[in-house]
Amino acid sequence: MRAARVEAYGGPADVVIRDVPAPEATPGHVVVDVAAAALNFPDLLLIADRYQVSAPLPFTPGSEFAGRVAMVGDGVTGLAVGDPVHGSVFSGAMAEQVLAPATAVSPIPAGLSMVEAAAFRVTYLTAYHCLVTIGELAPDQWVVVLGAAGGVGSAAVDIAVRLGARVIAAASSPERLAVCKELGAEACIDYTTEDLKLRIKEITGGADLVVDPVGDRWAEPALRAIRWGGRFVVVGFAGGEIPRIPLNLVLLKNITVRGIELRTWSLRLPEETARAREGLATLVAQGMRPLVSEVHDLDDAAVALQRVADRAPTAKVVIRVAD
Repeated sequence: MRAARVEAYGGPADVVIRDVPAPEATPGHVVVDVAAAALNFPDLLLIADRYQVSAPLPFTPGSEFAGRVAMVGDGVTGLAVGDPVHGSVFSGAMAEQVLAPATAVSPIPAGLSMVEAAAFRVTYLTAYHCLVTIGELAPDQWVVVLGAAGGVGSAAVDIAVRLGARVIAAASSPERLAVCKELGAEACIDYTTEDLKLRIKEITGGADLVVDPVGDRWAEPALRAIRWGGRFVVVGFAGGEIPRIPLNLVLLKNITVRGIELRTWSLRLPEETARAREGLATLVAQGMRPLVSEVHDLDDAAVALQRVADRAPTAKVVIRVAD
């Protein structure tokens, strides 16, 4: 089968397309014929060997995919050959086939195309946990989403609006904020040109919840703009630097700070994950769809990854593997 491969740690330009052996279904696993694979910022970290966990060389990047079950391993129930599914793996999605634990795939919610399904699972599940499972978001509360035009960010804006929250989208350009406005954000902040803390306080008086996939120099001002008793959810550090937060801010304002890393969350908290998927399926049935701004062929995987590295897209980027 054909697959994108990382044979030496580096950047997107180091990703090549190779013919590699196709996987076989092992006990508890399924093999999926991949129709589409979505790109995420952690893919770039894995390629550069800068992620929390290294992927041994050589490896196939990509964590998020959609397709049809091709083989079912021993002990797997509830899945059959031909079933349309989407799923997530540590790596391996940017290939014509992927081996995945049966617990890591699920039926595609009715109404989603393969491209949409690939762009949906990781980012929307992460965003739902940030807002609902951890964030305890209620209607009419103010939620600030940093990196609001990114994968998790745009999903968080979309979900929060549909749940009746008041959303401030914070992003790095007018073009990105225009996308957030289309998703229903009530207010927008360009944090490269505006004072993030001041603007949040002007708009809200104190935010109830901050969802932060960006980190870097924007985390602390967002934390300072939270009301007494508010919540701050850490998703990642797409801005580059891991911030060092003065804990006296957390103490004095009684702020709850939580983090989520979806890979371990889903393994350790299956019941919460199942409830989140049910909630997302309801929203999909009501018309929710992920934003996809670019679709590239597998041969152009390096180009697509570079686009993500350059922060050029205004929504998710997807690799089309098969029609």
